[in-house]
Amino acid sequence: MLQKLKLKVCGMRDAENISRLSQLKPDYIGFIFYPQSKRYADNLDSDALQALPSSIKKTGVFVNAGLKEITERIEKFKLDAVQLHGQESPEFCMQLKPYNVELIKAFGINNEFDFSSLESFESIIDYYLFDTKTELHGGSGKTFDWTVLDRYTLNKPYFLSGGLSAENIKEIKSINDSRLFALDLNSRFELQPGLKDIEKLTAVFNEIKIPV
Repeated sequence: MLQKLKLKVCGMRDAENISRLSQLKPDYIGFIFYPQSKRYADNLDSDALQALPSSIKKTGVFVNAGLKEITERIEKFKLDAVQLHGQESPEFCMQLKPYNVELIKAFGINNEFDFSSLESFESIIDYYLFDTKTELHGGSGKTFDWTVLDRYTLNKPYFLSGGLSAENIKEIKSINDSRLFALDLNSRFELQPGLKDIEKLTAVFNEIKIPV
């Protein structure tokens, strides 16, 4: 099953690091436009993004941002996907539909998470993203109990996030779920916030993308 999974690397902002990552051909690269994040892409080089292969989906990550801010980033950086990581409503998500971007709605998961809260988004968004519930809106480096996903009953495919690492990536094999669409790699693959360890990512990409 691992070879079928898409790979997203999130929290990128350094032009050279982005270029090196692109050679691994991830399916998505995420850029965080949330000022409180340690990986805030405040000085993102638009030329570096435009140099990316068209096969890589440029993904903007937002937390409770206004529609104007999001749409300006879509246009400036030619984003292919938008990931909403705050308390955005289904009605707000609907306002982004005309911009022809993939919509990813993130939710922080813990053992008490109510999966019925996802139902109102299902007809609007393209994917859910399940991350570990923290006050940081992602990037915590912590995993959640993946068995909680047994309570997820909708058909919408999802990204799995939250503390994925070279050490626990093989455990993904224990998740026998055809709705698992992609893995979201971030803080456990960093030399420092916003700067990825390409060698460590290469090893994981080879394990997942290259059939044995």
